[in-house]
Amino acid sequence: MPRTSNDANQVLVIQPTAEHKATVIFAHGLGQVNATWHMAFTKAFAHQFPTVQWLLPQAPLRRVSMNQGMLRPSWFNIWQLPPQPADYDEQAVTESISTIEDLILSQIHSGIDPKRIFLMGFSQGAALSLMVGLTTLNELGGIIAMSGWLPAGYRKHINLAPSFPILWCHGTHDEEIPIAYGTDAVNFIKSLSSSDGSHSSGVAVRTYCGLQHSINDQELADIAAFLRAQLQS
Repeated sequence: MPRTSNDANQVLVIQPTAEHKATVIFAHGLGQVNATWHMAFTKAFAHQFPTVQWLLPQAPLRRVSMNQGMLRPSWFNIWQLPPQPADYDEQAVTESISTIEDLILSQIHSGIDPKRIFLMGFSQGAALSLMVGLTTLNELGGIIAMSGWLPAGYRKHINLAPSFPILWCHGTHDEEIPIAYGTDAVNFIKSLSSSDGSHSSGVAVRTYCGLQHSINDQELADIAAFLRAQLQS
């Protein structure tokens, strides 16, 4: 079994069982705890990727407007679901981006090639992963967005098409983050120009018939296949 640890910053870790060569940083969704995903990923992925370290940070407790100001684990405030274009918590977004960027830098400083660092997230965590990955100065290995969206308030900061692939996974019956939000984000990313003037085409979309705001075995298999292909490239 992979070793696990939990440091003072509430980052759960699934340690590689072989030489550490790559890292996946996963951001959970609104109201969730990283321990739930830690158990799921240990079962689904750890044995398939012995050289990969998984980092699962825990969002701090924030007051969430959608829940009458209740304190919930949240990367940034949510006013309603589905989120609306005007909903944008700039201060919390900035703080959360810094949290993920710090994890990226710690991996690079430990000797991991940034092209072997992947960002992955579910729902609000997918939105955070996209905001980080599409503006970071580090050339990452890729992004995996699960049932996510790309906040309209942040898009002005995104200027260039990503140089790495993106896997977008979304259920067709998602009512919290409708699949139309995913389609809109994918179209925005594809419209971006790279430094040589060409447009981004490196977004693979996988949809799951009947799936609501959740994951299923086929999605986990698609994620594993994506990671395997990138790690072998």
